Amino acid sequence: MCSTHNLDLVRSIGADHVIDYTKEDFTKSEQRYDLIYDLVGNHSFSERRRILNPNGICVMAGIGGAGWHDGFAIRLAGELNAYVRSRFVSQKFIAYIAQFNKQDMTLLADLMQSGKITPVIDRTYKLNQTADALRYLEQGHARGKVVINLE
Repeated sequence: MCSTHNLDLVRSIGADHVIDYTKEDFTKSEQRYDLIYDLVGNHSFSERRRILNPNGICVMAGIGGAGWHDGFAIRLAGELNAYVRSRFVSQKFIAYIAQFNKQDMTLLADLMQSGKITPVIDRTYKLNQTADALRYLEQGHARGKVVINLE
């Protein structure tokens, strides 16, 4: 799911089906999912539950972008609410927090070097431009990763 501006980008990295959230609310469709990997958390527990199959899983991996921002506390409370409420329904809502470790980084490096995955890099900044990079990220419109070059 992405905005109209990013449809081609998302297709280019292998998506079979892309939903333009500016034109369609996926929670109102008849489509049902076994898995939702939610990086934004901008839909309610009930909305996400409605589109999950009876034994579906919603992985809550983000709450609207990196760092503190407007609505952060409200979305965090909503994710905690979903986690607790899922204890009483067949669908599961689980939290996921990425952890940095050598084994995973080695695997990702191998996948990139073999061409099996391609990172999407929006912009690259020099180390002395880190403040500019952070300002850009805070705008919330990065179309991939923002890289700080340490050289």
